[in-house]
Parts: sequence; structure tokens; C-alpha cells
Amino acid sequence: MANKFSLQPLLELMQSRTDEATRQLGHLIAAEQSARSRLQMLEEYRADYAVKLREACQQGLTPLALRNYQDFLARIDEAISQQTQAVRHSEQNTAHGQENWKEQNKRLKAIDTLSLRHEVREKAIDNKQQQKIQEEHTARKYAVRNDEEGE
Repeated sequence: MANKFSLQPLLELMQSRTDEATRQLGHLIAAEQSARSRLQMLEEYRADYAVKLREACQQGLTPLALRNYQDFLARIDEAISQQTQAVRHSEQNTAHGQENWKEQNKRLKAIDTLSLRHEVREKAIDNKQQQKIQEEHTARKYAVRNDEEGE
């Protein structure tokens, strides 16, 4: 009978931590993609609004209307700046999540390697025991035959 792997609880804990790190990394990547998408949307909106301003300038604008356009563009620029910071922050979070995942995965692989080595040792022991039993059975069978032939 094979001995149980003594570090099995640790292996299960490492598997659980690696699974959690994987889920967390997935959430971080999704958040980063979402932040990038919002930034792209703001940049496209700003470009469209700038085109509208140029068109309005060609048709002639009052100073008040020009100022309203400029103020709104300044607000969009501020939103773009804030969203750019959010993207950078999200990128950092994702990088930290990747490092955490790598570390958890590395630990899991180390314990899993020990588990596999344990399994190989236990199979070798079992094979030796089976071989010994087979040899004993063969030896008894041979001894019984010799006894019967000798009578």
C-alpha cells in the first residue's frame, strides 16, 4: 500500500492560491482593457469635437460660442488626462497581478514536482513488493513440484 504524500494539504493550498491568482489576473486584465477602451472613446470623441469646432470656425463663430467650444475641449482634455492615469494605474495593477500569478505558479510547480517524485518512489516500492511476491510464489510453486516429484 502506497504512503500518502505528506505535503498533500500544501499542494492543495498552492493549487487554490494559484487558481485565485489566475482569477484575479483575469479581472485585472479585463479592468485594464476597459480603461483602455474608455480612453480610446474619449480620444475619439475629442477628435470628433475638434472637427466640429473647425467646421464651426469656418462658418463663423461668436466669441461666446468659441469660448464654449474651447471650454468643452479643455474638459475633454482633462478627462483624457485622468483616464490616461487610470490606464497607467491599471497597467501597474496588471503587472503586479502577473508577478503574483507567476510566483504562485512557481510555488505550485515546486510542490507538484515533489508530489510526482513521491508518486514515482511509491510506484517503485510497490513494483519491488509485487516482484518479491511473484518471486516467492514462483519459488513455492517450484519447491512444491520438486517435493511432489521426489516422493
